[in-house]
Amino acid sequence: MTTSVKHKRFDAADYLETLDDVVAFLEVALEDSIDDPSAVPHALGIIARSQNMSELARRVGMSRDGLYKALSADGNPTWSTILKVTNALGLRLELHPASS
Repeated sequence: MTTSVKHKRFDAADYLETLDDVVAFLEVALEDSIDDPSAVPHALGIIARSQNMSELARRVGMSRDGLYKALSADGNPTWSTILKVTNALGLRLELHPASS
């Protein structure tokens, strides 16, 4: 007798439970963005899904669908949208001198 085992598809949004989790996830995306410019918008989309997307869209000043589309894999958000989303998440992007 064969039993079928079903696995739930991995979704990083399921594991972003605290603001520290979100920061660590976004830091990795920033590092990855050197080779992949879509890494940060994609990560913000995952972070947004881990939150209340409708409430986040309201704080950003966009429709839920507009925010979802902007942060999707095919989206191309403006810098302004990225800053509004990070701000609405309670984050601030900062630049620091790179260590040599």
